[in-house]
Amino acid sequence: MGVLLAFSRGVDWMNEKFGRLADWCILLACAISAGNAMSRYGFNFSSNAWLEVQWYLFAAVVMLGASYTLFRNEHVRVDLFYGWMSERSRLYVDIFGIIVFLLPGMILLTWMTWPFFLDSLMRHEISASPGGLVRWPAKILLPLGFFLLVLQGLSELIKRIALLRGPVQGVDVVTEYQRPEQ
Repeated sequence: MGVLLAFSRGVDWMNEKFGRLADWCILLACAISAGNAMSRYGFNFSSNAWLEVQWYLFAAVVMLGASYTLFRNEHVRVDLFYGWMSERSRLYVDIFGIIVFLLPGMILLTWMTWPFFLDSLMRHEISASPGGLVRWPAKILLPLGFFLLVLQGLSELIKRIALLRGPVQGVDVVTEYQRPEQ
């Protein structure tokens, strides 16, 4: 179990870094949006490339931030019964959801979006908009983001199984049940 928990810590660390990158993408997208609006209305100058950069950055926020959101357990959950359950029951529900829904869905989406990216890269696809950008940098965010969710799903699965098994000697299992607020 120690090796799996070490893998889990590595995935958590990596997705935390991608989450921080997504934070910076939000700031950058807002700055570009404000600059673009100022240049368009103040100087009557604009470019479709600036709009596309904003779209790419927002795509990065969603695709790179999703795995960090799962790590922080801050995803949307319709909680009709979950909150009433014991911690052990919630662990079983989470394990079921990860195995039956999250992992198969994200593996399928990773597999389906990889050719979409490769086709764009091989064809050197460019936006049809005047002054548009190369498309593959935005399209690689799809398989990358889904793959990061697969990894984070595995990490969450490992942590929940470890919690069900009880304390592991010399290993600190940190989940949303034990994670301090930051």
